[in-house]
Amino acid sequence: MIQPQLEQAQQAAPAIQALSDARKQDFLMNLATLLEQDQAEIMAANRLDLSRMPDSDPKKDRLLLTPDRIFWLAQAVREVAALPDPTGKLLYEHQSPNGLHIQKMSVPMGVVGVIYESRPNVTVDVAALCLRAGNAVVLRGGSDASDTNRALVAIIHRAMEAAHIPPGAVQLLPPDRAFMQEFLHADRYIDVLIPRGSQELIQFVRTHARIPVIETGAGVCHTYIHAAADAEMAAAIVVNAKTSRPSVCNALDTVLVDEAIAAEVLPLILPGFGKYSVTVFADERAWQIIDNQGYSHLQKAGPDAWGREFLDYACSIKVVRNMAEALGHIRTYSSRHSEAIVSEDTEVCEAFLQRVDAAAVYANASTRFTDGSVFGLGAEIGISTQKLHARGPFALEKLVTEKWVVRGKGQVR
Repeated sequence: MIQPQLEQAQQAAPAIQALSDARKQDFLMNLATLLEQDQAEIMAANRLDLSRMPDSDPKKDRLLLTPDRIFWLAQAVREVAALPDPTGKLLYEHQSPNGLHIQKMSVPMGVVGVIYESRPNVTVDVAALCLRAGNAVVLRGGSDASDTNRALVAIIHRAMEAAHIPPGAVQLLPPDRAFMQEFLHADRYIDVLIPRGSQELIQFVRTHARIPVIETGAGVCHTYIHAAADAEMAAAIVVNAKTSRPSVCNALDTVLVDEAIAAEVLPLILPGFGKYSVTVFADERAWQIIDNQGYSHLQKAGPDAWGREFLDYACSIKVVRNMAEALGHIRTYSSRHSEAIVSEDTEVCEAFLQRVDAAAVYANASTRFTDGSVFGLGAEIGISTQKLHARGPFALEKLVTEKWVVRGKGQVR
């Protein structure tokens, strides 16, 4: 039964809303320091989680915490501390003819629930973001990262204790599936629910939750190489988007290449793919070009090669006649996360940017840049692919809602 934890979060929420900006900043700066100081403790817990996962599992990279990743995790917390407080902002003001003074203000959401998989850095990012925005938070991480998550939350609680912040404001639920339905139905305690992970997880939460849901969607990301592309630039972008970190949501999944440039650009991509043994699922025309190059990790694409988030060293390649066919393919298979075009034709690039429906669209750049920190927003909860409230990097600025404040002098209606 998780109701006691939900109640504690709800009871702590008013105290978090009342925290001064300076106090929240001090807490976060101390948390960043503790993360660095307790690196050995974090990594020991992380090794326990890693020992339960086979090396062949592509999620292992998401789970892994190294000294470098812990350093950047602490840096992300410091970035959140340095961001402006998103609460208490005057969003609209109106003086009515009868003398009412009407204002719209930004205020904390209250209690935020987050369900996520495999990535323990989310535990720290989400807690830091929610508390910075004046919210309590209930975390439900996956069983893969259970030991690491417990170690991280223990450090968060130590930082909260030092800042005299109620520990109930950050709750880590057990990963047992037996408690999932109780969590999804806790609309009495949770104000908004955010799933972060696989498409299956997001769909499950969307279907069963009684709480308003903000989706941070899976990434099925395309790069379209137009006939007027610089072939070497296109190859570098594609190789980076696929191989720099294949297990993340902004990694490349499908290459679409104009038939006019396919025979030139595909051979340039293969050496970069070969270094990582990237499996290529190719349609008939792409297969002929790649097979002639003697690429050993080549398979013919079946129906499941399209609209698939690989999360591994694998991708699909399709040769298209023109941009119209590329746009049609993206409309059919995109998850509306991140989409890119490579072309030296400015008008073509602008048409692509305008016509593609995605949270982030790129011209002549890798989709790997879809990230809250890169966009100047600090750490993020995830990349939202929906259109209500938040779209793209779901960061500090979106962890608030609105309140109308009306001051009068006895007016009646």
